[in-house]
Amino acid sequence: MLTTFFAAATAGMWLGRRAAFSAAIIALFVAPCRADGGHWIGTWATSPVAQSAEKDGPAQAGVTLRQIVHVSLGGDAVRLRFSNAFGETPLGFRTVHIALAGVDGAIVPGTDQTVRFAGRGDVVLPPGAAYISDPVKLSVHAQADVAITVQFDRVPAVLTMHGGARTRSFWDVGGEVTAEKLTAAKAIEHWYFIQGLDVYTDAPDAAAVMVLGDSITDGYGTKTDQNGRWPDELVRLFQKRPDIVPLGVLNLGIGGNRLLRDGLGSNALARFDRDVLTPPGTRWLLVFEGINDIGTRLDARRHGSDFAKADDIIAALQQIVTRARAHGLRVLGGTITPYEGADFYFSSDGEADREKVNAWIRTSGAFDAVVDFDAALRDPDHPSRLAPAYDSGDHLHPSAAGARRLAETVEPKLFISESRP
Repeated sequence: MLTTFFAAATAGMWLGRRAAFSAAIIALFVAPCRADGGHWIGTWATSPVAQSAEKDGPAQAGVTLRQIVHVSLGGDAVRLRFSNAFGETPLGFRTVHIALAGVDGAIVPGTDQTVRFAGRGDVVLPPGAAYISDPVKLSVHAQADVAITVQFDRVPAVLTMHGGARTRSFWDVGGEVTAEKLTAAKAIEHWYFIQGLDVYTDAPDAAAVMVLGDSITDGYGTKTDQNGRWPDELVRLFQKRPDIVPLGVLNLGIGGNRLLRDGLGSNALARFDRDVLTPPGTRWLLVFEGINDIGTRLDARRHGSDFAKADDIIAALQQIVTRARAHGLRVLGGTITPYEGADFYFSSDGEADREKVNAWIRTSGAFDAVVDFDAALRDPDHPSRLAPAYDSGDHLHPSAAGARRLAETVEPKLFISESRP
């Protein structure tokens, strides 16, 4: 079907842009479905948070911003998802381009493509809105780096962004969006207004798994441009397994995120619809949240405010399971990892709550499967602590070896395809 769409669009160019787009849309809806069952799958995603615009930052009118993302699943075409979720005024792009990324913000020659929205090269997102681009015929392979280059026309005072990119993006005032490399560009480790990248694949059993998490999932402490988050490690492991369905792995981690209360970003229950239900082709949701609800009780006590207890966390997890299943998702429950030694977080009653929540995750039967991260990372001689080899040094976040161990804990059998050898 997608091939027919692009063919109609190309042929229709002789008729003018409006007629071309009309011809393509008609072909998209009336052309027979392809026997191979091609479909859209999320290959990369992030969870946005709100941030006030900076006077000298990259998100301002006239700036060209080239953002680099690392995809998980390959495909024959792509489309982008942009978000102005937190903007109180419109967000405008003069132009948007996509290409395969080279080194240090360069693009691979011959791969640059204009991204269109209903046939137009410019686009305005209303306050609070999200937009999906038209399909772009760009072939990407699994674990490729993709460059998304935008030039801003107008930017709201409140930005929709993700602070923990762990990947450099590049910006320049007035830079040429099609330039192989932005000259005099500055680097920044944030993503702005991009929420997802989808690929079109012919593999009928291709699907995506989302990880709803906090800074452990968002890769706090990992090296820049190394794609060292534990979901990245999961992609690398699963790419070696031909018996697993072609799998998009979508990282919905936000540093400091909690299940029940806002922090750095909306709480998990509040962001569920926007973040979890948006990417196409999702079949599984892995929930790995709760440590920040437990750990921030110390700060809550200092300020005399309320804090989440084990029963509150369990109720929140039950809500996520119920809502996810209502949309046909299989839900995997990740146990909460140890944190003794993180003095700004640890308390004896917090540890008791962690153990209670983990016992419920393991034994309640609420989840389709349990991923026992706690058992995988804990010190056998001191189970309330991370094993030294898996501890980054702050006694809360995993080391590089810990990230690999988290990925190894996710059972491949959960994603095995009956149609593959």
